[in-house]
Amino acid sequence: MSSAVKESSSATDLLKNSTLYREFQAERDEILRHKWIESEKAGYDIGFERALTDWIINHRGSWRKARQLTAH
Repeated sequence: MSSAVKESSSATDLLKNSTLYREFQAERDEILRHKWIESEKAGYDIGFERALTDWIINHRGSWRKARQLTAH
């Protein structure tokens, strides 16, 4: 394995293990869950952008508070 590949793999592992990346992934999972629920209610795919906007406006604050409480 070349050193460039090893460095790239090492950087990817570092990124995936970072707290920031894990928080990003958890938030993204919640947005996708919200998209699915709201799409089911609407009877069609509402799209990621609409789900993202709605989730941020209506759910992000409480989700973050609950996540912080469970972390401590």
